[in-house]
Amino acid sequence: MPLIRDPHLSADRPTKPGRPRDTWRGSVPASPPSVAGGSRLAPRVRRRFWGAVAGLAVLTATLVALLQLSRRPAAIPPSAATPPPVSWPAGQRPAPDFRLADPYGRPVSLELLRGRVVIVTFIDPLCRNFCPLEAKQLNDVVRRLPAAQRPAIVAVSVNVYGNRRSNLLQDVAEWRLVPQWRWAVGSGTQLASVWRRYQIGVAVATKRIAGVTVHEISHTEAAYLVDGRGYERALFLWPFRAGDVRAALARLSP
Repeated sequence: MPLIRDPHLSADRPTKPGRPRDTWRGSVPASPPSVAGGSRLAPRVRRRFWGAVAGLAVLTATLVALLQLSRRPAAIPPSAATPPPVSWPAGQRPAPDFRLADPYGRPVSLELLRGRVVIVTFIDPLCRNFCPLEAKQLNDVVRRLPAAQRPAIVAVSVNVYGNRRSNLLQDVAEWRLVPQWRWAVGSGTQLASVWRRYQIGVAVATKRIAGVTVHEISHTEAAYLVDGRGYERALFLWPFRAGDVRAALARLSP
C-alpha cells in the first residue's frame, strides 16, 4: 500500500515514538523579552507591542483578501443578456414540422401553433438532473412575460421508454410546468425523425442492475426559437439563462 505523504509534514526528519512531528525542539525563554540594557518591558509597553502585532496581522490578511478579489474575473451583471450561439434572420430557415401527440393523444405540431412564437426543446421525461433545470429556466421565460407575449413550449421527448402518461403528468406536477408547456410524444420512429431533422443527438445505453433493465439516455440539450411564421430564429444550447431567451424573443421581428 503506497504511503500518502502530507505536504505539510517533513518526510526527511524521523520522528521518535510517542513524539508528535510538530513538537518544538528549541528552548523556550522563561521570562518576557527584554530591551537593551536588560530591563524588562513594562506591562503597558508589552500591551502596545502585542496590539501592534495583532493590528499588523489583520492588515496583512485584509490586503491578501483584496488582492485575491482583484484577481477574480468580473461577474457578468444579471441584466446583461448573452446572445444565442446561433441565430437566423426572419424568413430564412423554416422550422421542420412534425405531428406528435400530447399525453392525452391530442395532436401537437408547429402548424397548429402557427401565428404564435414557439420554443421547441428536447426533454427526457425520466431525467432528474439537467432536464428539470432546463424546464425551470423555460418556465421562468414564460412567467416573466406579459400574457399576450408568452410563447408556447413544445417539449419533444427523447426517451421512448419514459413516455407513459403517468410519467409526463408527474413531471407537470413536480417541475411545476406552466400551462404553455406541451409534451410531444410518439413512436420511436416518429421521434427519431424529429430528432434527426432538428440535429438532436440521442444515445441509449441499456444495462441490467439487480435484475432490472435500465435505459440511460444521453442527448443534446437544445431549445429552438420559432417565430409565428414558422421560421427558426435562434438556437440555445444548455446551459442557458431565462433572461437570455427573453432577450432573444424581444428581438424577433414579426
